[in-house]
Amino acid sequence: MAGRLQGRSAIVTGGGSGIGRAAALLFAAEGADVAVFDLAADAAQAVAAASGGRAFAVDVTDAGAFAAAVAELGRVDVYFANAGIAQAAKPLEETPRTEWDRIVAVNLTALFETAQVVAPVMRAAGGGAIVVTSSIAAARPRRGIAAYVASKAGVEGLVRALALELAPTIRVNAIAPVAVRTPMLKEFAFGTSEEETIRRVEETIPLQRLTEPEDVAAAALYLASDEARCITGTVLNVDGGRSL
Repeated sequence: MAGRLQGRSAIVTGGGSGIGRAAALLFAAEGADVAVFDLAADAAQAVAAASGGRAFAVDVTDAGAFAAAVAELGRVDVYFANAGIAQAAKPLEETPRTEWDRIVAVNLTALFETAQVVAPVMRAAGGGAIVVTSSIAAARPRRGIAAYVASKAGVEGLVRALALELAPTIRVNAIAPVAVRTPMLKEFAFGTSEEETIRRVEETIPLQRLTEPEDVAAAALYLASDEARCITGTVLNVDGGRSL
């Protein structure tokens, strides 16, 4: 039985760990030729080796490097724009402009610029699917991470705008996870230790469990596949009920 992404070329950014790693492995298992993009070259190589794909050490804020990698691939059917950075909670007045700029550059501006690269390549191949990792924080913000919240709220607005502009041949959707069990979790500094962070997060979630990378990867696979052929411009919450 053919996989849901059989014969398709997929890019996964932030593919060296966490959600990106889980997605790269799942996409490959479903038949995709996967390109793993990550700042960490060794991590990208390891995931590419495990998935039978190719590795690219690419900073998503470097549009030129991203475009060169896409040109080397030649075809893109699925683009999972997953790369992102967190924000350690702190008072608004203690957040420097440089931190704001970096968070917005990675989480939001990079999506705009990489979509500019990917969209014409997808059109040339007859269409495709763009899936973006957002966050439940876009709809359910918390204190101390204003830059992160703003960047993810912007992502969701941009996803809707791209869905309109790139239709009918390219679908664009987002996934909004709650805190995920990845290396990024500790960067949000929810508690004094990793165990405390997990406990405090789980208390806010109706299902009383963290989201796992595989949970988000499964949602990304669905949105990238033909099973979601009539879905565009949506935000799929993978949050254990946190948004309720």
